[in-house]
Amino acid sequence: MSFDDMLIQPEKPRRAARASADAVKGKPTRAEELRQQLSDEIVRGVLPPGASLDETELAQRYSVSRTPVREALRQLTASGLIESRPHRGAVVAQPSAERLVGMFEAMAELEALCAGLAAERMPAVQRHALEAIHEELRVLSYDGNPDRFHEVNERFHNAIYKGSQNDYIAEITLATRIRVQPFRRAQFRNLGRLAKSQAEHDRVVVAIMRGDRVGASTAMRDHIVLVRDEYEHYAVSL
Repeated sequence: MSFDDMLIQPEKPRRAARASADAVKGKPTRAEELRQQLSDEIVRGVLPPGASLDETELAQRYSVSRTPVREALRQLTASGLIESRPHRGAVVAQPSAERLVGMFEAMAELEALCAGLAAERMPAVQRHALEAIHEELRVLSYDGNPDRFHEVNERFHNAIYKGSQNDYIAEITLATRIRVQPFRRAQFRNLGRLAKSQAEHDRVVVAIMRGDRVGASTAMRDHIVLVRDEYEHYAVSL
C-alpha cells in the first residue's frame, strides 16, 4: 500500500471517490468529523476508559446513519483509542502514561527522520507547496481556531512525510501519528499554543529550505517533544 493510499484507505470504490473529492476540497467526511469529536471526548475524559460506544446510540446522538458511525469507530480502533471486544462491542481504551510517552518518543524520531530526508530530497515544487501551507498556518495562528489549525497542520506534516521521498518511512510515520493524533490535537487548545507551534514549524521549514538535514531533524524532534509537553500540560488542566 502506498503512502497516498494510506491517507484515504477506501473500503469501496464509491466511498473512495467521495473521500477523494472531499480530500481535494479539504473538507473532512462525516466519519472523520465524528472521529475527531469522539477522540476529543476520549482525550478530555468525557468518555472514560471502558465506556461503551454503541453504534445505534451514537447515530441517534449525532443525527446520522450508522454508516459514518461504523467508519469512525473503525478509524478509532485502528488508532488504538477504542477496543472492539467480543459481545461488548466497542469500548474506550486508554494507553498508560508509559505507553503514551513511548508513542511520542517514536513519533519524534520518525518525524525527525522524515524532516531530515526532506531537507535533502524534497523537490522544488513540494518545497513551494510546503511554504504555502506554512504561510496558511501563520495566518490561522492569529485566528485562534484550533480545529482549523489542526486540519491544516495535518497537511503540513503530510507534506514533510511525502517530501522524504521514502514511501515506506512515510507510511510508518503516518501510522504512528494516527495512534497519537487525538493527543496531538488536544494540545492546540492550550492558550498561546498556535503561535508557539507556528514558531516551531518555522524552524523546521527554514532548515528544510536550506537543505540542512541535521537542522531539520533537530527542529522537528524538538517540536514533537514540545507537543508532548503541551499535551501533558493540557491533561493536567482538565
